[in-house]
Amino acid sequence: MCGIVGYVGYRDALGVVVDALRRMEYRGYDSAGVAILDGVGGLAVERKAGRLANLEAELVDRGPERYAGSTGMGHTRWATHGAPTDRNAHPHRDRTGRVAVVHNGIIENFAPLRRELEDAGVELSSDTDTEVAVHLVSNAYAAGDTAGDFVASALSVVRRLEGAFTLVFTHADHPGTIVAARRSTPLVIGVGQGEMFLASDVTAFIEHTREAVELGQDQAVVITADSYRVTDFDGVADEVRTRPFTIDWDLAAAEKGGHDYFMLKEIEEQPAGVADTLMGHFANGRIVLDEQRLHDQELREVDKVFVVACGSSYHAGLLAKYAIEHWTRLPVEVELASEFRYRDPVLDRSTLVVAISQSGETADTLEAVRHAKEQKARVLAICNTNGAQIPREADAVLYTRTGPEIGVASTKAFLAQITANYLVGLALAQARGVKYPDEVAREFAELESMPKLVAQVLESAGRVREIAREFAHVPTVLFLGRHVGYPVALEGALKLKELAYMHAEGFAAGELKHGPIALIEDGLPVFVVMPSPKGRAVLHSKLLSNIREIQARGARTIVIAEEGDDTVRPFADYLIEIPSAPTLYQPLLSTVPLQIFAAEVAQARGYDVDKPRNLAKSVTVE
Repeated sequence: MCGIVGYVGYRDALGVVVDALRRMEYRGYDSAGVAILDGVGGLAVERKAGRLANLEAELVDRGPERYAGSTGMGHTRWATHGAPTDRNAHPHRDRTGRVAVVHNGIIENFAPLRRELEDAGVELSSDTDTEVAVHLVSNAYAAGDTAGDFVASALSVVRRLEGAFTLVFTHADHPGTIVAARRSTPLVIGVGQGEMFLASDVTAFIEHTREAVELGQDQAVVITADSYRVTDFDGVADEVRTRPFTIDWDLAAAEKGGHDYFMLKEIEEQPAGVADTLMGHFANGRIVLDEQRLHDQELREVDKVFVVACGSSYHAGLLAKYAIEHWTRLPVEVELASEFRYRDPVLDRSTLVVAISQSGETADTLEAVRHAKEQKARVLAICNTNGAQIPREADAVLYTRTGPEIGVASTKAFLAQITANYLVGLALAQARGVKYPDEVAREFAELESMPKLVAQVLESAGRVREIAREFAHVPTVLFLGRHVGYPVALEGALKLKELAYMHAEGFAAGELKHGPIALIEDGLPVFVVMPSPKGRAVLHSKLLSNIREIQARGARTIVIAEEGDDTVRPFADYLIEIPSAPTLYQPLLSTVPLQIFAAEVAQARGYDVDKPRNLAKSVTVE
């Protein structure tokens, strides 16, 4: 997501800030900007849409003397509110031009705050949620109990905000001070000698210091060149706890979070990816899409849903079918985008086509979208790239806010797509009136609990890695699942094919005796994704029977099962336990061990995990 950096010290702030933004380019962005305080009451702000190079060219054209100063901040934006344009780029300033802010996240109550400002005569100059914060701080600084107190003014505003955010403020009257606050989005302090840094990622300052402090939830910080002070949002420091740490990676590894490969870092980022995808999508008791050009009446008229996608996105689409049909009672077909338009599907104005693409440029999916539009069907896009072609051509959009996924084989984007699909299902159920508001709220609350459970799965990854190393050189691995476990089995097999170049197949376990059981032989490793014995008792007993069938033929079973499922232990040669979760949400947990297994096998075989042979991240040809 957005890259943020703040600096107070003795160096040229512009050079520090721009270098930091360059090191955070891998996070993905659509515009960039800087704010530099000259120390004598001047605040210079520059921002440009597009790549960082556009901003750098503008800075050169205007002359470096304009940006002299040793206090500054910078931002790379990934658009949420407002198109990626110069006017929506950060930093934003107040109407006096003396206060500036950069922001990561979403201010969920920005609409009433914007109305409050407009009613008071403030003219906002952007379409963003961010701008309200800088005007509110300016107003608080100008009058009232916090007049003239920069820190108190900033904190008084932060306390009013709802949502998830990191905010960093500067004020021309206080050139040696930066105030920042965080809730649910990252912020790290870099502690130097005679200089202090703030950043959304240690990559920004690792060139200058390896001493860092991670801020906790609902904490604020004030930095000067020689000190930092962490408080809660009320400005109280007594009970605040922070986590100091020393960065032990080199600069090259920093972008990968200390991991050998981006994909391993991205697997670790999945709790944040799910949380960020949910962020801002439930307001006033309703599911909210990002770009909603479909009215509730149009959604009520939908009588059939097609999901079109490729690769991992197709497997996410298979899971969407279970959720949408369960919640809305609408029939759902899931189609490989490469096959969709060639079989003359039956589409009309009452058909909703959900197109899933991480890049938003997948050629097969784009052509499926265009075919659907030609047939007058309505199209909803699920995409991880703001402004890409597929969302531009869709009638509505739901963005997966996972930040850039550098590894070619999808991991965090896949979990985010599952999450987004479930939001689509709830939005349809809401519009059609087949779920009461309290039921929608309850399901959304369940989804919000999933990032914590995904993190628990990641904490026990050591066991999965041990199993992977044991099976790293077998020729074949099979994957079995039923109900929502079946698409997870398909995804597990795909990951192993992509990363380790192994023969791997995923099957619906009930189909085993209709042919695939012929593949079972002595010593063959078989993953089995077990449903909950509570949520799907009948399917659970069926899968136990399937395990007996393959064990009788010599297979070695690697079973992914819910914690406390003691009935499966006698049939698992290797047991991987995951937290208990509602049936529809279990794939967000059961997928993660399969990703780790595939990556570990690939590493053991000496392959490049980030760049599997013959594959590309964005497939732009049919």
